[in-house]
Amino acid sequence: MLQLNNIEVMYDRVILVLKGLSLKVPQGRIVALLGSNGAGKTTTLKAISGLLTAEDGEVTDGSIVFKGEEIHGMEADKIVRKGIFQVMEGRRVFEHLTVEENLLAGAFTRRDRAVVKGDLQLVYEYFPKLKQLRHRTAGYLSGGEQQMLAIGRGLMARPEMMLLDEPSLGLAPLLVQEIFEIIEQINRNEGTTILLVEQNANIALSIAHYGYIMENGRIVLEGTVDKLKRNEDVQEFYLGLSELGQRKSYREVKHYKRRKRWL
Repeated sequence: MLQLNNIEVMYDRVILVLKGLSLKVPQGRIVALLGSNGAGKTTTLKAISGLLTAEDGEVTDGSIVFKGEEIHGMEADKIVRKGIFQVMEGRRVFEHLTVEENLLAGAFTRRDRAVVKGDLQLVYEYFPKLKQLRHRTAGYLSGGEQQMLAIGRGLMARPEMMLLDEPSLGLAPLLVQEIFEIIEQINRNEGTTILLVEQNANIALSIAHYGYIMENGRIVLEGTVDKLKRNEDVQEFYLGLSELGQRKSYREVKHYKRRKRWL
């Protein structure tokens, strides 16, 4: 469904962030994009969704193809109409609007208003808490409720593909588990393809079908979830497991230097 072919991204025509990145997202699958802060994960999503231009960024080489059509260089609203919706890191809800007004804002590119009402009820089925809070001003919601709202708003666009940026950020473990179970249900029930950017590798690999690991603007490892979980480097530096199978503190791996086989 989505293919990135050797793309490069620059900010301010000076800072090279993505350095020949390639990846594929098959239709109906969940693909995880993992990596530490600064690896270029969010930039990758913004390159796909057309939001780079808001930050003086641009795709300077390569191509981004969605369902056989090149989309890099398109305006963000046109990419939404093509079927891609990005749920931003940090929720980014409209704080002065109510929950329901936020959800309806997600359908701003749609013209089938009668169907929109039905989709609103579908969102409330996935997130019953939002139905209880539908008249509440969004700025007064908890972090978990705002994350539910952000994902629900994305669903209102009826996307064929959702780009999820750090949905676990700042949430308690039980809420993270709940959010990811709902993401998995959306993929399974609605057939929505998902590209998931996440630092919490354990939870991401628990629902993904395939994964990529980024470092310094490049893909350094890819494979099925089972393959990644068996990789010693992934176990130690992303899953927090030592060679003896015991969890290690990230403070204990400051000595990390990427092994030759990593590439």
